[in-house]
Amino acid sequence: MKLLYKIIPWFFLALFGIEVIVVFMPKSESGLHIREFGRLPVLMNGRIQPMDSVGRNTLLQIRSTGDVPLELVPSWKFWHHAKKLKSSEWLLEVFFKPDLADTRPIFLIHHPELIDELNLGDKGIEKSGLRYYTFKEIEPVIAEIQKQGSKAASLEEKQKTAFHKQVLKLNNAVFVYQMMKASARPPSWNDFEKELASFKKTMAAGLEAMRGKEEGKSFDEALLKDFMVPMTEFFQLARDPNAGQSYPLVVPPTRADQKHEDWSNIGEGMIQSVRNSSVPPPIEYLATIASAYTQDRPAEFNTAVASYREWFLKEGFAVQVKKGNEEFFYNDTKAFVHAVIIYIAAFLLAATALLTLSSAPNFSESLRLSAYWLIILGGAVHTFGLVFRMYLESRPPVTNLYSSAVFIGWGAMIFGIFLERIYKLGIGSLMASLVGFVTLFIAHNLALGGDTMEMMRAVLDSNFWLATHVVTITMGYSATFAAGFLAVVYVFLGLLTPLLGKIPGGPGSTSTGPKLEIGKSLSKMVYAIICFATLFSFAGTVLGGIWADQSWGRFWGWDPKENGALLIVLWNAVILHARWGGLVRDRGLMNLAIFGNIITAFSWFGVNMLGIGLHSYGFMDAAFWWLILFIGTQAAIIGMGLLPMKFWRSFQFKNDNGGSSGKISSRSPSPAPAA
Repeated sequence: MKLLYKIIPWFFLALFGIEVIVVFMPKSESGLHIREFGRLPVLMNGRIQPMDSVGRNTLLQIRSTGDVPLELVPSWKFWHHAKKLKSSEWLLEVFFKPDLADTRPIFLIHHPELIDELNLGDKGIEKSGLRYYTFKEIEPVIAEIQKQGSKAASLEEKQKTAFHKQVLKLNNAVFVYQMMKASARPPSWNDFEKELASFKKTMAAGLEAMRGKEEGKSFDEALLKDFMVPMTEFFQLARDPNAGQSYPLVVPPTRADQKHEDWSNIGEGMIQSVRNSSVPPPIEYLATIASAYTQDRPAEFNTAVASYREWFLKEGFAVQVKKGNEEFFYNDTKAFVHAVIIYIAAFLLAATALLTLSSAPNFSESLRLSAYWLIILGGAVHTFGLVFRMYLESRPPVTNLYSSAVFIGWGAMIFGIFLERIYKLGIGSLMASLVGFVTLFIAHNLALGGDTMEMMRAVLDSNFWLATHVVTITMGYSATFAAGFLAVVYVFLGLLTPLLGKIPGGPGSTSTGPKLEIGKSLSKMVYAIICFATLFSFAGTVLGGIWADQSWGRFWGWDPKENGALLIVLWNAVILHARWGGLVRDRGLMNLAIFGNIITAFSWFGVNMLGIGLHSYGFMDAAFWWLILFIGTQAAIIGMGLLPMKFWRSFQFKNDNGGSSGKISSRSPSPAPAA
């Protein structure tokens, strides 16, 4: 059995380690080289990104998933992996096989009133209480969707119901999808390569006929009419300068040193071709890729993709190609998804280790070590995703709400590893895995809005202040959450288990051996982390004031976000003063720390959804209700923490001499730490 206990940690580490290695290994593909297509650079949302990111972010915005399932699998068949259409392949379909793309279930409509309004009740694919519709199914009612969307958009924010918000989201999804279909190929050209070759032959004569009409000279009316049919479509596809860049610009400029504004969509590219009397190579390559893909000619498709990549390198776009390769790798590895899987496994192992600590100490120690090593492995994957994202953006780790969630989870993971290294109880691993999982889950839901690497607003475009103020104050958030979740563990262990009292502990321990006092250890952990959180929250808030003074000419303006940051500093100071003054002991410290979760969540998320102030990210209906649920659960746990001591199982154990049950008084002395 001792050998088995030694093997268990290595087994779990090897199991998940092999899975991570497989994910990071290079992948080959036969047939169509779709992954190579997914690496090609384009311009979207003001930044260079690979085709794969365009497809993935668009799917997240429309469907809330990064790929499209091709089959329905019952939830009880958990071992069966449903076939999925990856983001790059879905984007190829949207670009070059729109009729097939129109049959994919990507439009999420789950509001019953909207389904009834659009008469879609018997047309959807139902799964887990949600319905996904194809574009072909909703196409007959697009005019009604646009009508309802315009009506909802005209309402003030406080007047919008859940129905109106669902209509707006659906209308935006339809708009984005239709723009994507017209970004890389003129919609009327089914055989892009053939139609382009035909247009090139008539381009010079058609342009001459157009000039002849404008100058009042004789011209071929039939030729001009045929020439103006595609030209009219090109002008319709050309970008409105006032419409922004919410769709991909797939035609690069002729020189790498030109600005982002010189990238264009297919309509603008064709108009420029007519003006220059020459079609640029990127459009030629796209035409070949399109026709080879639609006609299922893998060899020609692969050659065209490779040739297009070589053209980029030859014309000086090496930086853009490198960026496409690296971001594709980042998307493909899905580091944060795999970190979540490892964190969940570590949480289950750490929880089991803690619950079996007194009954099976050797088994508990084996599971504790397993959880600890998994946290290190998951933390390494989490760190890779965080650092690689920083590298791609050339920014510090926190630039928006999404990245703040990733960083807060990372900070909690670091705290957990240090705590576990010191106390060796499984509690550090428990906290690290729980907070790591929850924050990465929040980050995943924040990514549903689209691109998470968007351009920085001018006032925030400062790597120095992002690396000082933002990182420092986010570490304060992370520490406050870590203390709060340790306090939650204290309450549940105290109410449901005898573990907070003196119990035998450690491998090979006996009833007469040394005793563990997990309650006192937890109290020391929470106190130390609150000290850290107070320091970093205060320093970060002061740095934010200095940044504000440099940006807006005032140190403090009572902005909602500034007030939220101040609340965290003040509350952590209240906790420390209450502890130093002897106003609270272990249980009181824990309840105050749990309330710190509420204040930090409100400062981090709540004030961003008020819709006012310089730090507002806009109201999010789904996030609001999740925030309310979180606050409610924390308030309920505080209520549990205030229950009389007779309800706490940890304080109803037999005394060390084997006598009768002795309950610890809630007024038992507990020395306050020195200031």
